Amino acid sequence: MSFTPRIFRCFIRIVKPIHLGLFTFIFFIGAVSCEKDDICVDGDTPLLILRFYDATDTSNVKSVTNLRIIGIGNGDPVDTFTDRSTTDSVAIPLRVNYGDTQFQLILNSADDEEENETGNIDTLQFNYITREVFISRACGFVANFSEMEDNLTTDSENWIQNIEIADTLVTSQLNAHVKIFH
Repeated sequence: MSFTPRIFRCFIRIVKPIHLGLFTFIFFIGAVSCEKDDICVDGDTPLLILRFYDATDTSNVKSVTNLRIIGIGNGDPVDTFTDRSTTDSVAIPLRVNYGDTQFQLILNSADDEEENETGNIDTLQFNYITREVFISRACGFVANFSEMEDNLTTDSENWIQNIEIADTLVTSQLNAHVKIFH
């Protein structure tokens, strides 16, 4: 009887380091195989920032009354700001799969009894080059826009009098990219 506990104690002395080593190995493999959290913080394609100014005093910001912006080819009002709101700046999306985007900017937008637009409509096109930039595994690619140009369709009743591209490179939404004078 005294022989069995002695063998058992010997066996435990040999197996304990093996178990400890095996446990350490499994823990190490588990810790090394973990990845960083796939949370994307800075992974949005920037919107184009339009800022509206007074055409007579170009240093003063001037709000547009009941502004509606419709993306041509989309047919719906842009949903990045409140439709038919009075504002002095807006952020609008550019198409990433094309080199241009057209918008109808409508001053004093309203509908008549037959649901027809009654505001003053100006058509504005932006031409640009799209560049994809890799952000991270979590975010993937975002589009940046460069060499921004504008083209205003003129008519007899343009409410937009002048346009100035303040920044031809659209990589963030911190500053206005386009100044519109009215």
